[in-house]
Amino acid sequence: MSSWNLWWWVILPYTALATFVIGHVWRWRYDQFGWTSRSTQLQESRMLKWGGPLFHYGTFGAIAGHALGILVPESFTRWLGIPEEAYRWFSSVAGAIAALGVLIGVAVLALRRTAVPRVRATTSAVDWLALVLLAVVIVLGVIPTVGINLFGAGYDYRSSVALWFRGLFAGSPDVTAIDHAPLIYQIHATAAWAILAVWPFSRLVHAWSFPLWYLWRPFIVYRSRVPAPPTEPGTSDRRWRSIGVRY
Repeated sequence: MSSWNLWWWVILPYTALATFVIGHVWRWRYDQFGWTSRSTQLQESRMLKWGGPLFHYGTFGAIAGHALGILVPESFTRWLGIPEEAYRWFSSVAGAIAALGVLIGVAVLALRRTAVPRVRATTSAVDWLALVLLAVVIVLGVIPTVGINLFGAGYDYRSSVALWFRGLFAGSPDVTAIDHAPLIYQIHATAAWAILAVWPFSRLVHAWSFPLWYLWRPFIVYRSRVPAPPTEPGTSDRRWRSIGVRY
């Protein structure tokens, strides 16, 4: 293993993971008031109404696809009786749909954040860095999903990128596997580690604050009420009277 491969495919991922974990602990310990999405809905809501759901639902689909394709071994899907060709087409079509949602959503949100002065004024330098890294990861993820796996000859990343990624958590990353992967997959993985390192210090921390307690909170009951005039003297619809006059 060369020193370059050791740095790029072993030291960098573990450094990013350590920063991700320690950074979240530090942020929660010293900046709980800043643990928020810093919503700008009050500044602009029309574009956010369309861009936000598209981006988030597309991202959820992309994350699910990554978990299925990278964390689940190929031997497991083969044991389930799923042919490799069927798996490739399913992952390509589903990934293309998720990628379309992510692309449209992030385009609307990026236009909103750059074109609306009130929204642009609330964006910090760390937020801009996170947005740029997100854009890089999205574009480099869409190109192989659509261009290579859907309309191209296809590439079995489960025999290269997936082996290296799972090996990181087992303490024995397969550097040779990721080193022979196409360059676009390597840059995509590197940008993903960069996002993990920046994550704890940006507004992305709001992803861990999903209000699960909404699932079991009591319902809020709204009752209609017919307005009734007050009964206090002098406060009804009658006009003012002179002092000393009986009501």
